[in-house]
Amino acid sequence: MSINDPQWGNRGGDDKPGGNGPRRPNDGPPDLEELWRDFNRKLSGMMGKKGGGGGNNGGDGPRMPQMDFNPKFLSGGIGVLLGLIVVVWLASGFYIVDASQRGVVLQFGKLTETTEPGLRWRLPYPIQSHELVNLTGVRTVEIGYRGTERNKVLKEALMLTDDENIVNIQFAVQYVLKDPVEFLFNNRHPEEAVVSAAETAVREIVGKSKMDFVLYEGREQIASDASRLMQEILDRYNAGILISKVTMQNAQPPEQVQAAFDDAVKAGQDRERQKNEGQAYANDVIPRARGTAARLMEEAQGYRARVISTAEGDASRFRQIQTEYAKAPEVTRQRMYLETMQQIYANTTKVMVDAKGQGNLLYLPLDKLMQAASAASAAPQGMIDGGGSAAAATRQSSAFAGAVPPQTEAPPAAATTVNANSRSGSLASREREAR
Repeated sequence: MSINDPQWGNRGGDDKPGGNGPRRPNDGPPDLEELWRDFNRKLSGMMGKKGGGGGNNGGDGPRMPQMDFNPKFLSGGIGVLLGLIVVVWLASGFYIVDASQRGVVLQFGKLTETTEPGLRWRLPYPIQSHELVNLTGVRTVEIGYRGTERNKVLKEALMLTDDENIVNIQFAVQYVLKDPVEFLFNNRHPEEAVVSAAETAVREIVGKSKMDFVLYEGREQIASDASRLMQEILDRYNAGILISKVTMQNAQPPEQVQAAFDDAVKAGQDRERQKNEGQAYANDVIPRARGTAARLMEEAQGYRARVISTAEGDASRFRQIQTEYAKAPEVTRQRMYLETMQQIYANTTKVMVDAKGQGNLLYLPLDKLMQAASAASAAPQGMIDGGGSAAAATRQSSAFAGAVPPQTEAPPAAATTVNANSRSGSLASREREAR
């Protein structure tokens, strides 16, 4: 570039006369005072102000007011801005604690205090911070499944029983917080601690129980024991957690052996059914057998008592007869003979015959006569019903009387024969005693 160039030294101006046009890209850095004037000009335009005086280089257009750079004005604006920032920063320390929550205030990560429900204030971050802990909300963890029972977690669900069988157990644990400080600071992962404690407690209880107890009658007891043992474990950890309920969702054998297990269950049910049927039959037969045995025992006791009493009576009567016989042997012997014959002839049919005669004619059918006599004695009672029966009884007695042959009119001879036989029997007895 020649120093005699007419444009030399004017490249910083604009193309228009006056040199206030836009700068070219190869110009130097702008002046700070010029930037400040541009800023004031734009600010005035935004405020709707118009500049006075003539235009550039004698023009008539509006002109922005000229403002000089004032450091005091700048420092005042910065102060107001800083004040607003400080107010907002201090207001960020307010927080609200609900009725179901407790606030925990931390200063540089260290516990400072716990706050009750209400509007609270702390020093703003990063000096202090707070944590809100819900103490009344019930929290739930699932062991052996996630969401639904079909989404099984076999690593947690499969457990070994005392009789060396494997069962698939799914259960849920509900808990609440009793100490927010212990919950936040004593355990890094408190929910994982609850899961580990629940799994440990249930495995210990199942490992001491039989499979049938776990699958059927022991579910409620296992849940109760697991809740108690979990609370003991968490208290040793100082977790600040209170176990509210343990619910057994499902307990069954593994899927791989489900069919065989069902067959075993059916066989067990058949066994129980047959045992119940046998017990019912025993309950029916045994009481009857016992009743029969008791009846036979009573009959035997009665027979025994009767025989003993009869024997004692006979013995007593024999002793009495012996005493009387010692006093009067002949009379006693005769009386005994007559009593014996009375007993014999009382139950037999008696026919009187003439032992001295030569014929075989039977005499005196005494049984028929006795029947006729009985009918005759009953005749007066039959007269109430009518006189015909009495007359018939009389005719029957007459018929029996007429049927008796004439030889029956000699009863004294028969009586004599009986007395003779009695005397001969007495003589024979005396002869035996004499021998």
